[in-house]
Amino acid sequence: MPYNFHFDPVELPPEAQELRREVRAFLEAEIAAGNFGAGSGKGPFNKDFARKVGERGWIGMTWPKKYGGHERSHLERYVVIEEMLAYHAPTRSYSTADRQSGPMILRYGKESVKQAILPRIASGELCFCIGLSEPNSGSDVFAASTRATKTDGGWLVNGRKIWTSNAHNSDYMIALLRTSPPTKENRRHGLTQFLIALKTPGITTRPIINLTGAHDFNEVVFDDAFVPDEHLIGEVDMAWKQASDELAYERSGPDRWLETFSALVELVRRAGPEPDERLAEGIGREVAHLATLRRMSLSVAGMLQAGKTPAVEAAAVKDLGTNWEQALPDKVRLLAPQEGDSAPPSNDDRFEEALRYTTLIAPKLTIQGGTREVLRGIIARGLGLR
Repeated sequence: MPYNFHFDPVELPPEAQELRREVRAFLEAEIAAGNFGAGSGKGPFNKDFARKVGERGWIGMTWPKKYGGHERSHLERYVVIEEMLAYHAPTRSYSTADRQSGPMILRYGKESVKQAILPRIASGELCFCIGLSEPNSGSDVFAASTRATKTDGGWLVNGRKIWTSNAHNSDYMIALLRTSPPTKENRRHGLTQFLIALKTPGITTRPIINLTGAHDFNEVVFDDAFVPDEHLIGEVDMAWKQASDELAYERSGPDRWLETFSALVELVRRAGPEPDERLAEGIGREVAHLATLRRMSLSVAGMLQAGKTPAVEAAAVKDLGTNWEQALPDKVRLLAPQEGDSAPPSNDDRFEEALRYTTLIAPKLTIQGGTREVLRGIIARGLGLR
């Protein structure tokens, strides 16, 4: 049956607006204390910051209290994420666990794992990474060949995962592994998800240095690494549906359209209070795009709050959002006034640094979390076009 896009208008409730003020005050105090500074992206790996955020109840916000959560709304969580990204707070050590790994364990994990793992995520103690991409399958996650073979009391894992963000700092990985061959009727059959402790013997993490010179990506190699039965997530051979649900959490948030936001902020700062007509029009156009993406993303948060799994809408948000943020640095470069024209002096180099960083990360934005081709395939299938 064809699917209809559905983006209901959503307004943030008063408690979310109050929470925004609380988060801003916390972040400004952290900056004033020198605990982190202005920058781009999600900031450096910082476990101390994660623990402070956990103490305030801002990790696992929507989860049940019996698992360390706080039973707050998805809209309140949305506000926290938006503020953290706008301030470039160092959320790297907990963002994946909070955004997708924790919800996946909550929904499909065994009770013993929920009780053992979720409170430690909510406290900011644990860092997670995601094991999807492989060297020979790219963004086609359903072509995964890294294998989990049944053995006494658990599974033996052999193979490789690549482009695994933050694996070198992570305590756990949720990995999509091949447990049976695909069928003719369903090539997605035969995949299973597992929770893997990355200090398990037989696991090697190799660094991949990115264009900015940073160590973010990794190749993770499994050589007869043992995973206990308790760490099986969901049903054997049926993870394709679970992985699709997981990506609805990953693809719809503000981190899928705010990664190059700093370039726009610095353009506005450089333009000054009285930009010329061309520059004002260009800035207005980009802000209009940004506002539209935000409304769509906020609507998806409202659907999650209502207990829905808006995978198609989330794919649309990510496709539109990552294409916009990928193109933004070049647009900013073309729009920027030259010094000596109407621009104020930029001797602090903030504009150039923001432009340099966002230009270097832009190529990856339409690849991570699903390429635009994969996303458009999901959208087309949802609309009954394939």
